Amino acid sequence: MLLAIDTGNTNTLFAIHNGKDWVVEWRIATDAARTADEYAVWFHQLMEMQGFKFTDVEACVISTVVPQSLFNMRNLARRHLNVDPIIIGEEGVKIGIGIRNVNPKEVGADRLVTALGATERYKGNLIIIDSGTATTFDVVSEDKHFEGGIIAPGINLSVRALHEAAAQLPRIEIRKPDNVIGTDTVGAMQSGIFWGYIGLIDGLVRKIIEEDGREFTVIGTGGVASLFKDASETIQHYDSNLTIDGLYEIWRLNK
Repeated sequence: MLLAIDTGNTNTLFAIHNGKDWVVEWRIATDAARTADEYAVWFHQLMEMQGFKFTDVEACVISTVVPQSLFNMRNLARRHLNVDPIIIGEEGVKIGIGIRNVNPKEVGADRLVTALGATERYKGNLIIIDSGTATTFDVVSEDKHFEGGIIAPGINLSVRALHEAAAQLPRIEIRKPDNVIGTDTVGAMQSGIFWGYIGLIDGLVRKIIEEDGREFTVIGTGGVASLFKDASETIQHYDSNLTIDGLYEIWRLNK
């Protein structure tokens, strides 16, 4: 079995692939100080709950945007799982997608992995909207080249900033409000956050298409993308597995 690890700024995803399908996924809060031994205890317990053992893991692929966590992730794979992991971004690792960018080294590993996952499932020119700690809009050409994109604050980051910067504004649940005009503070905040992000998404997608001139397939992914389903006028598909599908493809290219 393949273990895919995707370390984001907020959460780290562990996913198991059995050669045909993803069979289980787990998430843990990202903590760069967490040691390989601590990860091993947590991971061992979850594996046992699903009827798996460490020896079932035959390969590992790791993507991270938190460089400080890489040492411990690598040690987890080598010391506890007895496999040498493929690390996205390391010299010699094929990523299966080209980069048309002023400085390719600045492009986050997660964006390239997600872009690759999208090109395996969708054809043509793509706009990939990934809603995480940041909300990214990535443009990928039909010949599988990452061309650039947009980075905006993530919706959870905006909710936290609003609460922390204004003494009388509470921390709210992100949800689609019943009415655009809120009749109380929470309703007004939910409307501003939810419909504000729909406006951000649809406005930026339209701006990309207007400036570029090509036709695009628009895909939503990431932890909170499902919140926008049926609300956005520009997102055509929602796909939560783009990143781990990209990790699987990179493992397949480099195994």
